[in-house]
Amino acid sequence: MKRTDEHRKATNQKLKIKMENDKSKFKEEFKKRLYNFVLKLIEFIDRLPKDNVSRRIGDQLLRSGTSILGNYIEGESASSKKDFINYFNTSLKSANESKLWFALLRDSKRAKPEEVAWFLKELDEIANIFASSILTLKGKR
Repeated sequence: MKRTDEHRKATNQKLKIKMENDKSKFKEEFKKRLYNFVLKLIEFIDRLPKDNVSRRIGDQLLRSGTSILGNYIEGESASSKKDFINYFNTSLKSANESKLWFALLRDSKRAKPEEVAWFLKELDEIANIFASSILTLKGKR
C-alpha cells in the first residue's frame, strides 16, 4: 500500500512538472506569435496608400495592434490576479478593435482582401486564446 502511494505521488509530481513545462512553452510561443504579428502589422501599415484616411486608420490600427502585445507583456509582471486579468482583457479588446480597422481598410479598398484575411484570421485566434485564458483565470471554465 505504501509503495503504491509513493508511486502515485511520484507520478503526480512528474505530471505537474510536465504540465508546468507545457504551460511555460505555450506562453513563450504565444509571446513570439504576438511579436511576429506586430512585425507583420508594421510592414502592412507601411504599405498602405499615403492618403489621409489610410494614414488615420493606419495610426489607429498601429495603436490597437501593438497594444495587444504591450498589454500581454505588462500582464506577465502584474501585481495581482485581478491586474493580470485586466491586462488580458485590454489585449482582447485591442484585438477586437484591430479587426474593425482591418475590415474598414479592406472594405474601403485601401488594402487587398487576401492580405487582410490573414490578419483577421490571426486576430480571431489570438482573441480566442485571450478569451479562453480570461475564463480560466476567472474560474468559469
